[in-house]
Amino acid sequence: MYQHILLAVDGSENSIRAAREAVKIASLVDGSEVTVVYVSDYREDENEVIHDASSMEFDLARRKKIQPVAEMLDREKIFHQIEVLHGIPGPAIVKMTEEKAYDLVVLGSRGLSPIREVMLGSVSHKVVNHAKCPVLVVK
Repeated sequence: MYQHILLAVDGSENSIRAAREAVKIASLVDGSEVTVVYVSDYREDENEVIHDASSMEFDLARRKKIQPVAEMLDREKIFHQIEVLHGIPGPAIVKMTEEKAYDLVVLGSRGLSPIREVMLGSVSHKVVNHAKCPVLVVK
């Protein structure tokens, strides 16, 4: 069963929906563990440097995006840990699946049109194609 779940979040409504599904799945298995990952991409990191704000402010902003998910997991008494990474989200999430044996990755779909997805790529598309474990994409 899905004991070790990787939940990728970005603060969007789709990632909140993904978190709800991860909570449902994790609540079915005693002792399940959810790792919540937020990947701060290069554009976000650039803004931190350009605006010369303290890294604490940007860290607080990132944590605010994760807070609703953490509260949801706390309410359901699901053991979880939070990781904030820096890099390109798709490859960073895939790398996490290679470094630790997750049973499932759960993430939201950004809802790109087919043309935009081909042109820009999508995090969910990259994870589905390269992760070493099952992936649940929530719309």
